[in-house]
Amino acid sequence: MTQQTWDEVGGVLPHDEFRAASEAVVANIEQVIEGKTATVRLALAVLLAEGHLLIEDVPGVGKTKLAKALARSIDCSVRRIQFTPDLLPSDVTGVSVYNQETHDFEFRPGAVFANLVVGDEINRASPKTQSALLECMEERQVTVDGVTYQLQTPFMVIATQNPIEMEGTYPLPEAQRDRFTARIAMGYPGPEAELAMLDGHGAADPLQELRPVSDADTVRRLIATVRNVHVADAVKQYAVDLVTATREAPDLRLGASPRATLQLLRTARAVAALEGRDYVLPDDLQALAVPVLAHRIIPTADAQLARRTTDAIVAELVHRLALPADRKRPTGYDTPRPAAGNGRPPFEPRRP
Repeated sequence: MTQQTWDEVGGVLPHDEFRAASEAVVANIEQVIEGKTATVRLALAVLLAEGHLLIEDVPGVGKTKLAKALARSIDCSVRRIQFTPDLLPSDVTGVSVYNQETHDFEFRPGAVFANLVVGDEINRASPKTQSALLECMEERQVTVDGVTYQLQTPFMVIATQNPIEMEGTYPLPEAQRDRFTARIAMGYPGPEAELAMLDGHGAADPLQELRPVSDADTVRRLIATVRNVHVADAVKQYAVDLVTATREAPDLRLGASPRATLQLLRTARAVAALEGRDYVLPDDLQALAVPVLAHRIIPTADAQLARRTTDAIVAELVHRLALPADRKRPTGYDTPRPAAGNGRPPFEPRRP
């Protein structure tokens, strides 16, 4: 059976089926991750936006557990890579091995030949090994010994990393960071969530009992639905203005790339669909600006001396940039938003 490549997806799902499928995945993950609904929803939005997720935080807050819970909630192929200083690029992409029986070289696929690739502590590997992910993350293909192999869809890399101040880590290069659609931080749980975690995780790990609630075909149809979310011209212009502001900011020596603009819109489409809308609002771009843009930019030396974080700089740019004059939903797009008080909090941006 021929595997579907990254640009082949199924048909669009009706609104009710889309909502039921997406909410089932979120609820399943929340059996493992307590009190982080906004973070879980953003992780799912990145998957539906055909992007990749970088989870950065201190050890022990559930970075790998979130990645594995998302992977187990979808009945797809999953591979986990533990990044270490001695990991080789061929361990990631695959290698050609000489077969003595056939007297020929045969390709043995690496860990990236899966629907979801969980890269644990990606910044513990050398830049040479990190670069093995560049082609597959952007082009959904792997080239080994001059032969190109297409990856199947859905394809997502979920990488975790410790802050670069930790010992034994390598900072991700700019080209690698730019390929991650969003960067999120787990943060410490609230007192109530941590108390519930003691009850739910004290005797056994709920991750071991987690069962899939979706499959690859359904995810492909969810992706097709997200692709059809409407983006008005004014919203597109606002996205361009927002990214351009990062290139002109005096506190930044490197602004966001055109790839950032594309991924900002794709993620906004996914967030709008998860919110029950088939059109994007400027508010979606505002909420996503920090997780999608902050990890791609580089502050100036003066900004670093002033201890200004990239999150704070992007948040300030969002606050200063004027919204489009018409923020109403476009004519002909009447899909209602989920009613308030339905037990699901709205999407929330990551706070600087």
